[in-house]
Amino acid sequence: MAKFEIIVGSVLGATEYVADAVQEVLTEKQHTSNIHLTPKLSELDENATWIICTSTHGAGDLPDNIEPFSKELLVKQFPNTNFIIIGLGDSSYDTFCYGAIKLETLMSTTGAKILMPAIHIDVLNHPIPENVAVEHIETYFKNVTID
Repeated sequence: MAKFEIIVGSVLGATEYVADAVQEVLTEKQHTSNIHLTPKLSELDENATWIICTSTHGAGDLPDNIEPFSKELLVKQFPNTNFIIIGLGDSSYDTFCYGAIKLETLMSTTGAKILMPAIHIDVLNHPIPENVAVEHIETYFKNVTID
């Protein structure tokens, strides 16, 4: 089965719930996964699929716990890394899901490959964002075959 690294950017904890729900799906499908609440490149398997779950803080900023990770991405290439983006945000702000957009852009500049279109979950319309995230991950597994 496949290995996944779940990378979390969270301020108030909702993204952590999303990560836990995604990990449950992976476990049910007999894949291995690790959740990283304070992600560091040295702790990630570059050959695993990275699922990046992040909210947006302030005026379109990344949460403090994932900001150092984003800076680490600037100094290395990841041509063997595939990734999925799950963003959480509030559409009443003009910086809706900018944190997720920033990380998607950064990952793309490293040579990593996005496996499916990013999902930007509006917490105003989806007060339980983990349900939407689980649907998104389930869609991924319907469209791929993993040995």
